[in-house]
Amino acid sequence: MTGQPVPERYAALVVAGELKADADQAAAVAALATVQSALEAVPPRGSTLWRFLGKKPDPVRGLYLWGGVGRGKSMLMDLFFESVRIKRKRRAHFHEFMLDIHARLKVEREKEEGDPIPPLVEALADEARLLCFDEMVVNNMADAAIMSRLFTGLIAEGVTVVTTSNRHPDDLYKDGLNRQLFLPFIDLVKERLDIIGLNGLTDYRRDRLGDARIWLVPNGPDATKALSETFFRLTDYPPEDRAHVPTLELDVGGGRMLHVPKALKGVAVFSFKRLCAEARGAPDYLAIARRFHTVIMVGIPVLGPQNRNEAARFVTLIDALYEYRVKFLASADAAPDLLYPEGDGRFEFERTVSRLLEMQSEEYLAEGHGPR
Repeated sequence: MTGQPVPERYAALVVAGELKADADQAAAVAALATVQSALEAVPPRGSTLWRFLGKKPDPVRGLYLWGGVGRGKSMLMDLFFESVRIKRKRRAHFHEFMLDIHARLKVEREKEEGDPIPPLVEALADEARLLCFDEMVVNNMADAAIMSRLFTGLIAEGVTVVTTSNRHPDDLYKDGLNRQLFLPFIDLVKERLDIIGLNGLTDYRRDRLGDARIWLVPNGPDATKALSETFFRLTDYPPEDRAHVPTLELDVGGGRMLHVPKALKGVAVFSFKRLCAEARGAPDYLAIARRFHTVIMVGIPVLGPQNRNEAARFVTLIDALYEYRVKFLASADAAPDLLYPEGDGRFEFERTVSRLLEMQSEEYLAEGHGPR
């Protein structure tokens, strides 16, 4: 279906019952279709038409899709990205994109050849004329300080930006340190991208979760089967194609990568052994929390002094997931309040028990993904 117009793909999903008709989504689809048509009408780079015109074509206006959690923003952007028939395009989670940007800026600064932004803009524009970002959010001054110049340069070079966010542009980096340095970026977004809101009442992500059990006891085939079914429901991935579920190599910083055995549409599946028995730390868990709105973990054992290190890593993991309001589904050999039943460290584990119980509440599950 790649290359098919976005409205046709969206309509087919509604007819098939995979999506519900939604007025806000339909408006976003129409806006995405306009961008698709404009991008596909631009002649390929190096064509004779470019030489005839004597200049680069005007950049195609981008889109900023924003709204509450579970409104289908990422799904619509993915439909758009898969449909657009151009060669130079890139889709990335915004946090991963900014990690790449900082790594490239470091390389440019080490060259000591002046301002590192222009050569970076030139390289990015050469790689893609369409950049699609999922979950644009700004949490630190380092990102805020460079985004205005970076995106001004990219748009000037003819790059079209389509992005999703849980926040209206005016609320990006709200109350952040030295926010005045970031205001030109907000002005740029409002000037050069169409702002489309998806603010209906239906949380489709929560709907897909349905009445699925969040914490399953004990570990075993039944629990694994139930969590697997929930994964396929959350991601709309056909269970019969389970052998081909995508994996991911997640950049956790410092040149290290973390293998994610199942990763699709913001949902990741891990074993307790992979995340807590291996030498992992807060940077790994924060990278996971920023990247995924839902984490599924299998094989959590009863904890205690006998596996103190694993328990400490588990506590750090839950702290990171809780801070970013990540939905956490798991299979374990005990309920949260019996997970660390006795011994040295039991008292310190009480806070984690409290968080695990809160993370199963309807109030927590209804919250959007992102830092508190």
